[in-house]
Amino acid sequence: NLANGLAEAGVPIIGTSPRSIEIAEDRKLFGAMLDKLGIRQTNGGTALTEDEAVAVANRVTYPVLVRPSFVLGGRGMMLVHNETDLRRYVREAVEASPGATPGTAANPILVDHFLEDATEVDVDCISDGETVVIGAIMEHIEQAGIHSGDSACVIPPFSLSEKVKVEIAAATKAMARELNVIGLMNVQFAVQGETVYVLEVNPRASRTAPFVSKAIGVALPKLAAKIMAGAKLKDLGFTEEIVPNHYCVKEAVFPFTKFPGTDIVLGPEMKSTGEVMGIDASLGLAYAKAQMAAQPALPVKGNIFISVADSDKTKVAELAGGYAALGFTLYSTSGTAAALEKAGVPVKRIHKITEGRPNALDMLKNGDLAMIINTPSGKIAREDEVKIRSTASSSRVPVMTTLRAARASLEGIRAMRDGYTVKPLQEWHQK
Repeated sequence: NLANGLAEAGVPIIGTSPRSIEIAEDRKLFGAMLDKLGIRQTNGGTALTEDEAVAVANRVTYPVLVRPSFVLGGRGMMLVHNETDLRRYVREAVEASPGATPGTAANPILVDHFLEDATEVDVDCISDGETVVIGAIMEHIEQAGIHSGDSACVIPPFSLSEKVKVEIAAATKAMARELNVIGLMNVQFAVQGETVYVLEVNPRASRTAPFVSKAIGVALPKLAAKIMAGAKLKDLGFTEEIVPNHYCVKEAVFPFTKFPGTDIVLGPEMKSTGEVMGIDASLGLAYAKAQMAAQPALPVKGNIFISVADSDKTKVAELAGGYAALGFTLYSTSGTAAALEKAGVPVKRIHKITEGRPNALDMLKNGDLAMIINTPSGKIAREDEVKIRSTASSSRVPVMTTLRAARASLEGIRAMRDGYTVKPLQEWHQK
């Protein structure tokens, strides 16, 4: 955000040029670049007023992801399902926009069609203007729509096809060359089935650069600094992607225990304040180690409370059955319990908070729950859901708010039962 002003004041800008940064941030310029390169992007547009935003949303269809341009950390980003909420969002965004005139934002508001049931992928690459090398392709565990800084992610990808990985790498290199990136660049993709979409490009170092560096054993920011000062990748000895033969899992660390009563459900606006990392030959153990570092660690026995949104009820039975097979005792309220009973999964019914006692809050306060799986019931979370999630967080009981995270946790618990090894980071990178 400072680059243009510095350049205009005569300050030399090393590395990627301010013009390239502008192309990546300006939706029209960015879209034109992707069209030129033949790279698929989500349908979207920009708006300065309420009516313009509504027109874009009607064209691309709801739900839409709306956000201000030129911001970090997903600040002000929201998933919107209807015109009423969109108008309210734009009105508040315009009022909060520095330098705005009445009814018009100073910077464009981005409105994009939201891809449901998609997998999000981060890519870090490094370029010297001639050679582009992929640092790593990272597959998120949480689905698209949760900010990349808050989602657990895995190197190397664990479910993407070879075709998708090749397409992602090719698109990343093409964009880095077109933008004439000198240093690091981060790209975020969404994958729906076998179809790859570019979400955004950041021609700079991302928060994932330290994670990637530890995963592959190459200090990418150090190389990038040398490239910005004139070095070439060939001279630095880094010209090919390194795909580790072990799994690395990055997990976000949240401050929820410091803010009792805060809902811990994740969304497009970033909430994490740090990250940790787990490494192992198996994905399950790498994920389990990351949870140990982030705290609270995954349990290996005890009671689990499961309550999921209606949209998740058809998918939860197989997952719950996996926990039951490991010896966990499952507790659910009526709706989820009925779905599990229908599938033949053993479950004990428990009252909703509004129905009386005993309920999940009582079990939490008595120390009778080892884990909670609770996906939000809708755009506005029910009051009892928020109470359960926030109480669990302050009680240091792990809470999974997405089925993908609950599935990764199941694999982690299953793997932990056979024990695990710990060794120095350097040993993972020995040839």
